[in-house]
Amino acid sequence: MIEFIKGYIDYVNPEYIVIESNQIGYLVYTPNPFVFRKNAKELVTVYTYQHVREDVLALYGFKTREERALFVKLLNVSGIGPKGGLAILASGQVQQVVSAIENEDEKYLVKFPGVGKKTARQMILDLKGKLTDLISHPEIDLFAEDYEAEVNPQTPSTALEEAVEALKVLGFAEREINKVVPQLISEVMTTDQYIKKALQKLLK
Repeated sequence: MIEFIKGYIDYVNPEYIVIESNQIGYLVYTPNPFVFRKNAKELVTVYTYQHVREDVLALYGFKTREERALFVKLLNVSGIGPKGGLAILASGQVQQVVSAIENEDEKYLVKFPGVGKKTARQMILDLKGKLTDLISHPEIDLFAEDYEAEVNPQTPSTALEEAVEALKVLGFAEREINKVVPQLISEVMTTDQYIKKALQKLLK
C-alpha cells in the first residue's frame, strides 16, 4: 500500500492529477483535481489509496487522511464504487457526510450524484456508528478561499468549460448542470470557484 506521494503537480484535468516524484509521474484520481492547481510549483503531499481489481489498478488521492478514510469506508457500501465515492467527497465535506449518516439524513445523502434512496439507506445501515474516528478530526475545506487561487490565469469561458466537464465526471446529469450554468456565466471565477458555486446550487 502506498501511504502518500510527495512531489510536484505536473498536470491537472477534470478526472485526475499527475504528481511527479523522483522523476516518476503518478496518475492519481482525486475528488476535485482543480484544487491542486495552486500547488503547481510547491511540494505537496497526496494521501493515496490503491484500488486493485482483476482488470484495474488505480491510485486515488486526497488532501487529508480523513478524506481517504471516509472514501475507503464508502467503498464498503453496496452500490458505491470508486467513482461514486469521489463524487460524494467532491460534493460534500467529510464532517457533513458523516453527520448526515449519523443523523440518518437521507434527504441530504440523495443529493449526491448516483445516490438514490436505496443507496442512501444502505450507507446509513452500513456506516452509522462506524465513523466516530472521523468526527473529532479537523479537516481542510477544499473550497476555502485559501485554496481558490490559480497559478495560471484562465479566461472565464475556459474555466467554466473545465468546471462543467468536472461536474460531468462527478456524475451530475447534463440537464442538472444546464440549470445552474446560466447562473454562473455572469461571474468571473476560477475553475474550482465555478465548481464550488455550482455544487452549492446543485446540492440545495
